[in-house]
Formats: sequence, C-alpha cells, structure tokens
Amino acid sequence: MKKYLVTMPLILVLCLAFLSGCGNKIENPLNWDLEKFTYTNQEGKSFGTDDLKGKVWVSNMIFTSCETVCPPMTANMAKLQSKAAEKNLDVDFVSFSIDPEVDTPEALKTYSEKFNADLSSWHFLTGYSQADIESFASENFKTIVKKPENNSQVIHGTKFYLIDQKGKIVKEYSGVSNVPFDDILSDIEKLTK
Repeated sequence: MKKYLVTMPLILVLCLAFLSGCGNKIENPLNWDLEKFTYTNQEGKSFGTDDLKGKVWVSNMIFTSCETVCPPMTANMAKLQSKAAEKNLDVDFVSFSIDPEVDTPEALKTYSEKFNADLSSWHFLTGYSQADIESFASENFKTIVKKPENNSQVIHGTKFYLIDQKGKIVKEYSGVSNVPFDDILSDIEKLTK
C-alpha cells in the first residue's frame, strides 16, 4: 500500500508534464526550410541567419514606396511587436524589402521611424538584387514577389511568417486584415517556453 501511495503522485506528475507539453506544440506546422542569408539592415550593417540563430522571429515582405498593403501590414507588425513586448516575449522581427534598388538602408530606417519600430529587435533588410529577393521569397516563403517593368509597385504576398529557433518556417498568418494577433502571440509563447 505504501509503495502505491508513493508511485501514484509520481505518475500523476508525469502525466501532467506530458499533457502540458502537448499544449506547447504548434498546430499543423509548415516546417519549411529557410536558406541561410546575410543581407544589409537599416543601419547599413550585415545581418542574417547567423544573427537570428536560436531565436524565434516573425517576418514579412514590404517596400517603402508601396501605395496599398505595406503601410497597414507594417502598422500591424508594429502592433504585434508592442503586444509581444507587453508579454515579455523574446522575439525578433524581420521585414525584407522587395524593392531593394529603391529601398536603401537609409530609406528603410526612415520608413521604420514612421511606425515607431523598436529597431533593437526589428530588422529591415535590403542589399540584394530584385531577382534574388524574388527567388528567395518563392523558394523559402512559397510566396510571389514580382516587380513589373515600368511600374513602381511590386506584386507580393501579405503574410506574416513565424520562424522557430532552428530556422524553420512554422506558420503563416494574414498580415493585412483580420490579423490573428492572439494566435501569433500564443504560437510565439509556445516556441519560447
């Protein structure tokens, strides 16, 4: 009887630990591989996957002269950054410029200031060719990026992407309207616990 009384609490603790671990998994993860990269941030410094190693981060694709979806998408990313800070979540944010010939580091820094971006954890990237970012977006994020000839507006997707500590793209979310802030924050929390 004594043996039973000792092992029962142990079994209960193990079951609870197992069940709580089940809740920490991302539902239906994408698990897309992300190739290594090193680009240039808004400060004109090199920044890439080595700087993000072991970190959870959220990314999107924007350009500074965008007349439609980028301003609300960037405002939503700023809101997400603020909400994550309120919850003390350790997460970085990366916005890839999809118009790199126009978006110099200086242009990106000016753009980031319009949205009160906290640049200690939000990195705006450029420093590649148009062809490079178009293939990078397609191969890694499974999204379109295309700059038509004689047009200042770039065609592109509007998703937010969650990347885990191993550099895997695990989830995508709407980045323009009906942004699921609570779901994104919950998924970040699951990855950082």
